[in-house]
Amino acid sequence: MVEVLILKKRKDFVRVASQGFKMVSSGLILQAAQSLSAPENSCQLGYTATKKIGKAHVRNRTKRRLRAAARELFPKYGRPDTDYVLIGRFNTASCDFGELRQNMAVALKRVNKMFSAPGEKTDDKDIPASVDSRG
Repeated sequence: MVEVLILKKRKDFVRVASQGFKMVSSGLILQAAQSLSAPENSCQLGYTATKKIGKAHVRNRTKRRLRAAARELFPKYGRPDTDYVLIGRFNTASCDFGELRQNMAVALKRVNKMFSAPGEKTDDKDIPASVDSRG
């Protein structure tokens, strides 16, 4: 299992956005880049919700739902020495939580595959095709 730490500095968010990979799904956007400062066997995770998606209570709900879904998936399937940024979209606050978790699992699997070299055997840690709602 990977220890999940929190990204807090703006320069880290900007670096992930400019240097990393990006995966867009209907409920969220996942960006990932190689970490420069993560301790051994840990990844760093940041959350963003812009004013475009709604007022403060909508943005807060969006980030709460992203944190809850990430708490279940990233310790098991996050790649060590990687920085991730989860960006909420217009329907993140209102979509079904199982669907949000499924979107996050698919995006995480695809982003992790992008880090491996072509032809290299990838260790996806078998992210399930469908994430069970019971955990």
